[in-house]
Amino acid sequence: MSIFEIFKRLYRDYTKKFRYKILLSIFFTLLVAGSTASIAYLLDPAIEKLFVEKNQTLLLIIPIFIVFAFATKGVSLYLAKVIMIAVAEDIRAIIQADMSKSLIEADTDYIDDKHSGNFISNLTYDTGLITNLVSTAILNFFKDSLTLIALLGVMFFQNWKLSLFAIIMIPLSSFAAKNLGKRIGKVTNEAQILNGILTSHFIEVFKNHKIIKIFQQEENERNKLVTFIENLKEKTKKISIIFVRATPIMETLTGIMIAGLIFYSGKLILRDELQINNFFSFLAAMMLAYQPVRSLATLNITINQGLSAAKRILPIIDKKNKISENENSFQLKIDKGNIKFKNVNFGYKTNSKNVLKSINLEIIGGKMNALVGHSGAGKSTILNLIPRFFNCKEGDILIDNQSIYNVTVKSLRKSISLVSQDTTLFDNTIRNNISYANIKASDEEIIEASKKAEAH
Repeated sequence: MSIFEIFKRLYRDYTKKFRYKILLSIFFTLLVAGSTASIAYLLDPAIEKLFVEKNQTLLLIIPIFIVFAFATKGVSLYLAKVIMIAVAEDIRAIIQADMSKSLIEADTDYIDDKHSGNFISNLTYDTGLITNLVSTAILNFFKDSLTLIALLGVMFFQNWKLSLFAIIMIPLSSFAAKNLGKRIGKVTNEAQILNGILTSHFIEVFKNHKIIKIFQQEENERNKLVTFIENLKEKTKKISIIFVRATPIMETLTGIMIAGLIFYSGKLILRDELQINNFFSFLAAMMLAYQPVRSLATLNITINQGLSAAKRILPIIDKKNKISENENSFQLKIDKGNIKFKNVNFGYKTNSKNVLKSINLEIIGGKMNALVGHSGAGKSTILNLIPRFFNCKEGDILIDNQSIYNVTVKSLRKSISLVSQDTTLFDNTIRNNISYANIKASDEEIIEASKKAEAH
């Protein structure tokens, strides 16, 4: 998926529905830009009228305008950020919901191939990076671009020669930040992988804590966790260091520009081509332009982080399931409950060796049947094929002479109950665990089931 396709997809599915709120936020950034530029411009009449001409009439008016400009900037920036914070959280929730839906409906082999800790990392770590891309990056781009344009307008109004000299800083800072952006995209990807590994191992520790204790492996597991934590710490530290690496570059460039500006301004003043009030107004505009220039120069870092996260999350959301129905699928009708395997071959991977070969098996309904064999013989695999947790490579499975591949998956699984060899309880009430297969079950049915399971 190309960068253009990722941006197009994020806009179409997640950002488009919030475009009016984003436009409102952009309107407030216009006010931020205008008020910031007016602050720099007001220094011109302040110095000329108050300090040079000593105009008493403007002694109160100009300070009031300056206070108003600062207040407008603060309130507008606050409102712009509040709107985009709300948009960001809405987008995060939608992405997480889409990803959750995809994972819940995903094929069993897809979930088994990737540890749940990696998916959790995608849901938490990556969605945060994407919401920064589609919200914070948008806000900063418009806020800083418009502010920079407005301040450049003030600078050119005061003196076009100094403005051309100061503009040299923009491409220099952008070039420096571009290299940092590429680097941070790579490190962020590595950090996400390590975050997934750490989460996966925590889940394993919680799930298997009894096994860890009985075999006295506490120290071994603790050492593993410490290793994962240290690795993640180093990557996170590297990301932070790359972020602040722009600071000395930008500070040095700014110092060079101001020094050169003062030198050049001195020459212009000596030639009477620049007045003191114009210089101070220009200097204020240039100093205020420092923040948006720096922000825009490092914006590609946030963009690269978001794009890296999108490349990991969007394929999960778009994942097409192998377990699907054909257009002519019909409802399964149970008569006697006879199950027949006809020349069934199965392997867990598409190109892997078959673990079941030419299985022909008939299970008579209404009777208790048992599959007996040593560990790894394929007993669980055979049972997993009946509700279509996996599709067989070749052959067919029939229930009352109806192929399970010609009936709807919902009607097939609705006709099957499963008592797994793995003990599973959801983090919920006992009542809801018992009624999980039928959430509309009555109290009488739940009590009857609990008595039969010796759980009453």
